[in-house]
Amino acid sequence: MTDPSGCASPESALSVAQARDILLSAITPVDGWETVPIRSALGRVLMRDVVAPFDVPAHDNSAMDGFAVRAADMTAAENRLAVVGTALAGGAFSGVVGPGQAVRVMTGAVLPRGADSVVVQEAARMDGEAVLLPALQRPGQHVRRAGEDLAAGKPALRAGKRIGPAELGLLASLGFAEVAVRRRPRIAFFSTGDELASIGRPLAPGEVYDSNRYTLYGVLSRLGVDILDMGVVRDEPAEMEKAFAEAAREADAILTTGGVSVGEADFVKDIMARLGEVRFWKIDIKPGRPMAFGRLGDAWLFGLPGNPVAVMVNYYQIVQDALVKLQGVDPLPPRPVFKALAAEAIRKVTGRREFPRGVLFQEGGQWQVRLSGNQGSGVLRSMVEANCFIVLPETSASVAAGDWVDVQPFDGVV
Repeated sequence: MTDPSGCASPESALSVAQARDILLSAITPVDGWETVPIRSALGRVLMRDVVAPFDVPAHDNSAMDGFAVRAADMTAAENRLAVVGTALAGGAFSGVVGPGQAVRVMTGAVLPRGADSVVVQEAARMDGEAVLLPALQRPGQHVRRAGEDLAAGKPALRAGKRIGPAELGLLASLGFAEVAVRRRPRIAFFSTGDELASIGRPLAPGEVYDSNRYTLYGVLSRLGVDILDMGVVRDEPAEMEKAFAEAAREADAILTTGGVSVGEADFVKDIMARLGEVRFWKIDIKPGRPMAFGRLGDAWLFGLPGNPVAVMVNYYQIVQDALVKLQGVDPLPPRPVFKALAAEAIRKVTGRREFPRGVLFQEGGQWQVRLSGNQGSGVLRSMVEANCFIVLPETSASVAAGDWVDVQPFDGVV
């Protein structure tokens, strides 16, 4: 089978970077949009630019409590100016500031006509009906100019922006009660395997409780997509084929766990190839080497491994950005990575990118990182007790205690 991405074959193991590039070059945002009240827009993605209908701020105004003055009256010596009125926030001084005059202003008050600068209240000293101001003030200081935040007719928010608390406030400051957002992608997911039992009943011999669907429910709920949990699908080709066909009809993307390795009962890859196309199914990554990506009808399909930690590593390192792009977010948010000292030795072989789970901590003013216990791909506790991924590139070998390593904190990623 020819890989449309340009790789020689989906049988080839790809680097993490190659796999991400294939996903991100293939996937485009979902079609469709709706208009929602801004309080319902939190976490949604803007469909089109939001254009400022007026300047923000609408008038030159004071950035501080103090005195509005003319820069021409700020000489090298202490300045004595007559106080001729007060301007409050939400109001304006009706007169004009003339030579030798000052107007008391509050933060946010419209800058009185004739004034071009503000001297902060802490620097001033009252003397009867006059104010004494220190020398060497800067012309234009402590003044917020009309339109310096947002200019009328210019984009205030760009299409592709995910709306957060600050964006809600900005929309409200412009008087928008509702906003056009892209529709939420619908993501279907299910687990595969005869050994999986649903929670709420005793385990039979050889069974384990299905944790992967709950992990995927968590990450997808946090992502802000519409989700369709299709339960557990048994290792029976006809049943799996039926589940894939239903998911492809109902969803924009499908996530499965299990069934993508080379075991006798691992059918996902074959069904993908029969019903659609497989673009790759092996990645040089630990944990999570078997991962299938392809298309069934109009739905993208991500076949994740069965081991719980491998599911999470593949999701966060490869799949999540693809789903974010499917939502229409543009540009994709950067992944925060910084250096820390390895507090212990970490074993690794060259040729694959590894993501041990770590505990990032500070000691002696220096960020350090240690492993979060047993690193087996089935040990979900290694994720529970961790607060970061340690990122070990393909070219690196084992790490010695005291070596610098890249770490990717869970905050902002997970």
